[in-house]
Amino acid sequence: MKQNHLKIKPLVFLISTLLIIVCVPQSSMAKKRERIKVLIVTGQNNHYWKNSTPIFREILEDAGIFSVDVSTSPEKGKDMSAFNPKFSSYDVVVLDYNGDSWNAQAKTEFENFVRYGGGVVVIHAADNAFPEWKEYNKIIGLGGWEGRDEKSGPYVYWKNDGAFYDYSPGNAGSHGIQWEYPVKNRAPEHPIMRGVPMVWLHAQDELYDRLRGPAENMEILATAYSDKDTNGSGREEPILFTVKYGKGRIFHTVMGHVDQEMVTSLQCAGFVYTLQRGTEWAATGKVRQSAPTKWPTKTETLMLKQYNIH
Repeated sequence: MKQNHLKIKPLVFLISTLLIIVCVPQSSMAKKRERIKVLIVTGQNNHYWKNSTPIFREILEDAGIFSVDVSTSPEKGKDMSAFNPKFSSYDVVVLDYNGDSWNAQAKTEFENFVRYGGGVVVIHAADNAFPEWKEYNKIIGLGGWEGRDEKSGPYVYWKNDGAFYDYSPGNAGSHGIQWEYPVKNRAPEHPIMRGVPMVWLHAQDELYDRLRGPAENMEILATAYSDKDTNGSGREEPILFTVKYGKGRIFHTVMGHVDQEMVTSLQCAGFVYTLQRGTEWAATGKVRQSAPTKWPTKTETLMLKQYNIH
C-alpha cells in the first residue's frame, strides 16, 4: 500500500503541472487579445472634421487591434467648461482638433495623461492648435500658424543627413498647392517604419512646411521635399516624427488634409498604414502589426477603399 501511495503522488503532481501550463498561456493569450483603447478628440477644426473623424475611426478599427471612442467638443464659440474627456480611461488619444481652448481641468488632465505614459497621435491641423499652451507645444513638438514665430522655437527640417534646427526669425506654418509628393523613410529601424519602403509616393495632400516649436526629444521618421515649384519652402520637411514627453510617446503626422468634398489623402495606403502603426507605437511602444506587402511605389500612389463623406 505504501508503494502505491508513492506512485499516486507524482501522478497528481504531473496533472497539476499540466493544468498550470494549459491555463497560464490561455490567460496570457486573453490579455494579448485585449484591444488598445483609443479616444479621438474632435468637434472643432479649420478642416472638415465631420469627414475626417469617422474615417480615422474606420482606419483604426480596420487594423483589428483598436477599440475606438470619440469625444466631440461643443461648437466653436460655445461654453467649453464642461468639456472634460476621460483621457485616463484610454491608452492613446488621437487629436483631430483645432479650435477653442480647453478648460483648465482638461488641460491638466491631458498633460498628466501624457506625462505618466499615455500615448498621443497628432494629425495634420491638430498641430495648429493652442499656440499659447506651453506644454501642448512640447507634446506636439512642432506646430504652425496661429501666431507662432521664433519665440515658439526653431524651424526644424532635414539637412546633411540629419535634423537641422534653424533659429532664424519668421512665422511658423505654410504650405504650397496640394500635390502628390514622395515621402522618404529616414528611420528604417524604428518600429513604425520597419518594413516601410525607403521612398513612396503619397496621394494629393497639403505638404506642411516651416513648422517650428520646442522640438524636444524629437525623432524624424520621414521627410518630403517641399518643392519651390509648388510654392513650398525648398526644404526637406518633417512629415512623420515622434516626440517623448515624460513617460508618454507621441506620433505626429502632418499628412491628412480633408475638406467637405475631398478625402483623397486619407485613402493613401501610406497614410493609412503609418497611422495604424504610429497609433499602436504611441500606445504600447511596440508595433506588432506586419508591414503590408503592398505599398505605394516611388512613382505610383496606392489608394485603398473609398470612404463615405458627409
